[in-house]
Amino acid sequence: MGQTLVEKIISQHAAGPCKAGDVVDLRIDARIARDFGGANVVKHILTYGLEIENPKATYFTFDCNPTGSDQRYAANQQMIRLFAASRGIKVYDITEGIGTHIAIDEGLIGPGSTMVSTDSHANIVGAIGAFGQGMGDQDVAYAFSTGRVWFRVPPTKRIFLRGKRPPYLTAKDITLALVGKLGASGLLGYAAEVYGEVADEMSLSERITLASMATEMGGIIILFPPNEEVCEELSSITGKRYKGIVADQDATYAGDIDLDVTHLEPQISLPGSPANVVPISQVAGTKIHSAFVGSCTNGRYEDMAEVARILRGTSVAQDVVLKIVPSTNRIWERCLETGIIKIFKDAGALVGNAGCAGCAAGQIGQNGPGEVTVSTGNRNFPGKQGQGKVFLASPRVVAASAIRGYITSPEKMDEPIEIKHIEEPVLERKTRSAPEERQAPTRIKGRVWVVARDNIDTDMIYHNKHLAVTDIREMGKYCFGNLEGWQDFANKVKPGDIVVAGSNFGCGSSRQHAVDCFRALGVQAIIAKSFGAIYERNAINAGLPILEGNLDSLNLKEGDVISVDFLSGDVVKEATGERTKIKPFSKVQLEIYKRGGLLVRSGED
Repeated sequence: MGQTLVEKIISQHAAGPCKAGDVVDLRIDARIARDFGGANVVKHILTYGLEIENPKATYFTFDCNPTGSDQRYAANQQMIRLFAASRGIKVYDITEGIGTHIAIDEGLIGPGSTMVSTDSHANIVGAIGAFGQGMGDQDVAYAFSTGRVWFRVPPTKRIFLRGKRPPYLTAKDITLALVGKLGASGLLGYAAEVYGEVADEMSLSERITLASMATEMGGIIILFPPNEEVCEELSSITGKRYKGIVADQDATYAGDIDLDVTHLEPQISLPGSPANVVPISQVAGTKIHSAFVGSCTNGRYEDMAEVARILRGTSVAQDVVLKIVPSTNRIWERCLETGIIKIFKDAGALVGNAGCAGCAAGQIGQNGPGEVTVSTGNRNFPGKQGQGKVFLASPRVVAASAIRGYITSPEKMDEPIEIKHIEEPVLERKTRSAPEERQAPTRIKGRVWVVARDNIDTDMIYHNKHLAVTDIREMGKYCFGNLEGWQDFANKVKPGDIVVAGSNFGCGSSRQHAVDCFRALGVQAIIAKSFGAIYERNAINAGLPILEGNLDSLNLKEGDVISVDFLSGDVVKEATGERTKIKPFSKVQLEIYKRGGLLVRSGED
């Protein structure tokens, strides 16, 4: 039987041929930790007395807070520097930029390689036909010490980009159209491969843009088979030679997704979710206060050059702040050499050093209450880039909007338009202290909290401004602190309670904090219709019981008591005796749960 791209890559890094659904011991070519997750990785390694399997394949990247503007980040970064120096590990420090882009541009990986990182967008490397996964700090610590992780091979869907691409249509527009078509969970649990003439003609930077938003569709990874042109482009950057990798013609796929780009107009995501995508004409004229160009989605040189082309000879609107952050130092320096930085500065833009920028609380790109931002980022969850409202768009749209002071495209900049204003409410949050650690039975009983929502992302569960916290005892008070209507959850929940949620719970970033905050509060288990892929791994590895299933038939209300059997999947509503079944623990989950966590050795508490 033929293999998909992900099956082929994983087979080459496992004990032998594998297929979708198999759980394998996966060899990792490049293991990377960032500045916020890296501190916890170091703590795990030191706490459990672990060694580094291969320092030459192990890296740290300081991309979340390259300005060192937060004392906790600065302390974490220095801890990592000292640890790395003692182990012979390479640190790409605060001057170097986004770790996933560094992995590509520095040749840390190539087509057919494998990579893990504490960055939830590690799957960006699918742009070059490599396999990357964002994972929590326990997973990455394990990879640092063994060179391997356990992994379930995902099924694969094919994405066909059809039609004739209009000259104004960017890779970001195509990507947003896909996100809008599929929604936040349209690729949940799946890998995807991209085909079609439109895909074949995409440059490396364009492929990076599309691959970078697999996470926003719930996907494991989006892979492009690297053609000769992309391999040559990659070789010109790294100085290494590469061969492409393709799926077998008789590979088995889980379905096909078609997108005809012929008549697409520029796309934009409305504030609140990347999946709230509409044609730009629906929001044209919306007044903005700031604009941002950068992130791992649109921080490449080609993005900077397009923005410079539109900004040349003009200036940013007087009441708008334009913030620009190239993704890597190499790109920053090329912009300097070609005069692009001067164009930005002459136009009145703020140019930051390379890094994650608006997606990380510690670098430029954040906005304040009531502020409306148009951004090239990949996420606009409430609170992700600050307390204002964030629209997601292409670099072309962001540049044109910054000049005019309202949402527009370069083609429509000179047309008269009615200006529209929107407001951003300011929300309060309550906190509480964390309870004692939980026990580990295989059958539990507890009061339920019914969070009847789908696509609750990790920013809603645990806001990114608290990512520098490394003491689990401090994390509980921030749980659900950014989820509308649930900001007081930490004040009301009791040890032993059970959270029941909808589909795609924990989508978004790779932060372990979004799991550990429930552990800190003593939550016994989380039951959801489905989980974000990284969140599922993080919870299992932390020993937090999570179970997948639909409890709608029990008509649960807040405060109802249920019993749950982890081994059989039986769920009973205690007041009525009504029963249903959900997915029980897998063998791997049970083993890790009984140990008390992935990094706890057998026989240890």
